[in-house]
This record gives sequence, structure tokens and C-alpha cells, in this order.
Amino acid sequence: MHRRSLLALAALPGLAPAPAPALEAPQGPVVLSLSGRVRNPNRGDAVVFDMAMLERLPQTGFSTRTPWYAEARKFSGPLLRDVLAAAGSHGSVLRTLALNDYRVDIPADDAQRHDVLLARLLDDKPMSVRDKGPLLIIYPFDQQPALRNTLYFSRCVWQLKAIEVQ
Repeated sequence: MHRRSLLALAALPGLAPAPAPALEAPQGPVVLSLSGRVRNPNRGDAVVFDMAMLERLPQTGFSTRTPWYAEARKFSGPLLRDVLAAAGSHGSVLRTLALNDYRVDIPADDAQRHDVLLARLLDDKPMSVRDKGPLLIIYPFDQQPALRNTLYFSRCVWQLKAIEVQ
């Protein structure tokens, strides 16, 4: 195929990665930093979010049972895929880091295949660090019972502070 044909194909919608929308600068304390394979021309090496920026993304929620709570709890916040899109993420692995230095790699595909939530609310209230907050990656365990196993439980990162996209 000729170079000109390849360039024409890359310009077709859905084939070339869309540029990330410019994000405003955080006005409050930074609660999440995304680095690595992210595209945001208005930032340096990382894309950072304060809580208000996360609140402005589309919000969703679900109730689910987890090994950490005796009863089903309601989790609310943006879908992880929307946060990644806002940061212009274009990698295959999400290397996550929590405030307590817990680290786990999550396939980026999980965010596309499942409604993985970046929860900022627990039972409609902000989560304190003591309650696994301020941010928690949570899978829809009750909506997708196949996710109810130790592999996906280990990918639920509470007190999330950073994601390196690889």
C-alpha cells in the first residue's frame, strides 16, 4: 500500500486515535495523576485531576458486594474508560499505585470490556482515606459474576493516587 493511501486510511474516523480534549488546570488538590502513554498537549509528562475535574466527567454508579464490606454498597463516579479517554491514554497496561504503595497492573482492556468504575462516592458520600478513598477502582461484581474472583478483587485499588499507562 502506498504511503498516501495509509495516511488517508489513518484520517478515517475510528481508525486514528483521537486527540485528547484539553483539560483545564486543577483548581484543588490533585487526587489522581496519569503518566506514561497519555496525550494531553497542555500538560507536561502527566495528566492530573482534582476531584472537581473527575466530578465533571459523566458519572455512573452501581451497587455490588465485595470481600471488604459485609453488605452490598453503592459506588459512584466516572467510568475508568472515561478517565483514560480524558487523559488521552493509548496503552495496554495500567500500572496503578495506591497511597499505601500497593501496586497492581491492570490490562487497559478491562476498562473497555467491563464497566470498571473510578469510585469517588461510597453510598453517595465522599470516601475518606479511612474508607478506602478518596478514589477506588471497583469492578461490577454483582452485574458480572465471572468477575467475582481473586484476580479481579486484586485489581480493585483503593486509595488510588496514580496510574502509569504503558
